[in-house]
Amino acid sequence: MTTAHDFAFKQLNGAAPVALKDFAGKVVLLVNVASACGLTPQYGPLEKLYEDRKAKGLVVLGAPCNDFGAQESGTEGEIGSFCETHFGVTFPMTEKVKVNGKNRHPLYAELVQAPDAHGMAGPVTWNFEKFLVLPSGEVHRFRPNVKPDAPEIVALIEANLPA
Repeated sequence: MTTAHDFAFKQLNGAAPVALKDFAGKVVLLVNVASACGLTPQYGPLEKLYEDRKAKGLVVLGAPCNDFGAQESGTEGEIGSFCETHFGVTFPMTEKVKVNGKNRHPLYAELVQAPDAHGMAGPVTWNFEKFLVLPSGEVHRFRPNVKPDAPEIVALIEANLPA
């Protein structure tokens, strides 16, 4: 049986690939991000979650995505610079990926099967859709309008942190 831990991404900075199995035992919040989106300010709460909980076992993983109207059209260097300069992002970022369609990253083909709080699965609806992968491999899905620091996300993270 395939789980989220069976997949890897190339890193935005060109360093060695990020394998989700390297985060086994941790809570991973995977978010498809974009620099020119109305939801781009969510980078701030994502970074705060990461900074406050990384020592306890939280990994935030940003996956730049240009699937929604050219909202992430920069180069990987430009994306990294934007995130660091405007939001102080220190959490790991993947290369630019597709989250929908026939060429989507294989992990997203698995993640989109997870239902949200209303029982709806299917394609990623917009930038900043969040998938919380628990140490057990269980996936919880939060739609873009649910902020990263929403009580339901924070409570689920806190309840599953290993440390």
